[in-house]
Amino acid sequence: MSGGAFATAEPGPLAGPCVWSIDLALTETALAGCAAILSAEERARAARFLRPPDRTRHVASHAALRVILGRACGRAPKNLAFTARPGGKPALADAAGLDFNLSHSGERALVALSPAGRIGVDVEVLRPMPDLGRVARTYFAPDEAAALAALPDSERLFAFMACWTRKEAFVKALGAGLAMPLSRFSVSLPPAPAALLRQEGKPGAWTLGHLEPGAGTVGAVAVEGAGIAVALRALPSDWPRDLA
Repeated sequence: MSGGAFATAEPGPLAGPCVWSIDLALTETALAGCAAILSAEERARAARFLRPPDRTRHVASHAALRVILGRACGRAPKNLAFTARPGGKPALADAAGLDFNLSHSGERALVALSPAGRIGVDVEVLRPMPDLGRVARTYFAPDEAAALAALPDSERLFAFMACWTRKEAFVKALGAGLAMPLSRFSVSLPPAPAALLRQEGKPGAWTLGHLEPGAGTVGAVAVEGAGIAVALRALPSDWPRDLA
């Protein structure tokens, strides 16, 4: 799985691992509808953001997560209850077999779901990073930093962001949070297909996929298991129209 097109579709029952792409640029009316289906805790968390764009993106992305999960489970999005697994990864309180993950950057969000096995997703807006070499040497594994340094300047930013999202997606799939240093495992860098190259401890089988969900963005998905097919879907632009 590399890149691929996100086909516009309505959310529904889950047949297999899937990544949904969501446009977070919404009208005030749509945002009000999104806020109405969030829990009091989710709304309070959104209110703590100082910048209005951060607040609105938090509201929209978590509402989209509820819509997608609700349609997958056949339940009203507003009625979903969440808990946290060891390490802090969110989970549905009464759907133990369903794993999911959310990431958002700028006006783009990704929601990943898997009916069997762990899954993680990450997305980043491409932005200038004059110190990316230093960041790579600090946080990446030595082989990743060396591979990045060997690339032409024109390819380095995209490769850095692709590497970062592949690593973040894997850590988020594990549910390890900040407890797992990014240097403890290695992933491939573009132009190579996304892959987990090295993992300390007891390596398991994982599938990594490269994602390009919108102009100026790059992302990745990590799914437990070898050779896993992941469907790529996009919510319609008017997705907040029916939030019941």
